Amino acid sequence: MILDAFSLANKVAIVTGCDTGLGQGMALGLAEAGCDIVGVGRKEPLETARQVTALGRRFHAIQADLSQQDRLENIVSETVAQMGRVDILLNNAGTIRRCDAIDFSEKDWDDVMNLNVKTLFFLSQAVARQFIAQGGGGKIINIASMLSFQGGIRVPSYTASKSGVLGLTRLLANEWAPHNINVNAIAPGYMATNNTEALRNDAERNQAILDRIPAGRWGNPDDLKGPAVFLASSASDYINGYTIAVDGGWLAR
Repeated sequence: MILDAFSLANKVAIVTGCDTGLGQGMALGLAEAGCDIVGVGRKEPLETARQVTALGRRFHAIQADLSQQDRLENIVSETVAQMGRVDILLNNAGTIRRCDAIDFSEKDWDDVMNLNVKTLFFLSQAVARQFIAQGGGGKIINIASMLSFQGGIRVPSYTASKSGVLGLTRLLANEWAPHNINVNAIAPGYMATNNTEALRNDAERNQAILDRIPAGRWGNPDDLKGPAVFLASSASDYINGYTIAVDGGWLAR
């Protein structure tokens, strides 16, 4: 039956940055589909852990500064030690810095690129090595952005990083498909999270955004559950190197 292809029963996913917002929503979606979760981030995602375990799934937290790459292989080995294997990687952790390009600092460039691109690549590499050692393949889901397709303003390193995520998603898919590793990405549109609270509280800016979205509303973390489960499941086995926009039609406007 087709719905069986969407099941993640007995699967284990590493999800970075799942304490709040979109990462939490996607982690819960994977757990609702039957997946055990390893949450990785600077602080322990207590609320996410509570909700995952309430679903009857296992949850293990790994505290790590993902802006640095020195613990990435340990994340994989700890996951295997605690959970027995890893089947899915969801690269959600990311950061942004805002400043006019003419005044943008090297530190703000490096901080964003290190987390959004460098860590994404090397954690994917470490997980892919584990997939190959296990046999049977695996799924990697990267979180891209509308700025993987558009330029934006005042966020040069973020735009560069998310454009890089789209490109890396394609490259890794090309190289790792022979190992039955699917690498794809999700590009969220304007989402109602803590990061966009200021925009939503600005009546004029909020209305301008809504006027551009054909769906007529901001997205929310639940909107990413379905795409995340799809890309993590065997239902997407013949999808490689693609970035799915979950944007209420923003890019189609």
